[in-house]
Amino acid sequence: MLDADAPVLYVATARGVDPGLDPEWADRVAVHRARRPASWRTVEDADLPAVLDGHPGDPVLVDDLATWVTGLLDDAGWERDAPSVDAARTSLTAAVDRFGGTLVLVSAEVGLGVVPSTSAGRRFRDELGAVNQALAAVCDEVWLLVAGVPLRLR
Repeated sequence: MLDADAPVLYVATARGVDPGLDPEWADRVAVHRARRPASWRTVEDADLPAVLDGHPGDPVLVDDLATWVTGLLDDAGWERDAPSVDAARTSLTAAVDRFGGTLVLVSAEVGLGVVPSTSAGRRFRDELGAVNQALAAVCDEVWLLVAGVPLRLR
């Protein structure tokens, strides 16, 4: 795990939004930034493989993969089987596999709920599930947090 007092590279995957267009989102981002420990550096970048490759020995926290996948799907026009989404998943998995430092990846578990009623919702669920599975295959530990209780899966 990561020590809140130690230097950590916090990688935020949410994309910025004009506060005039979505003031609630801007407020959420501001609150999220303010609650991070002062010793943590923040990088707001969607190119996760490049960030990981650029900080090979640093303790890194990526928050979060669901937001990252949403950005990938936005870029691909929510097209099913978009090559860019598959390539990004493959690239991230390789970067995580070769990363030498302490790395914590935060993601949502989408396979425990109902199947979404919309095509976009199903697309998101499928893609995030594929990302989670690919990354779990190359990680040393996999944890699930349910109701605030951490459960070690591996």
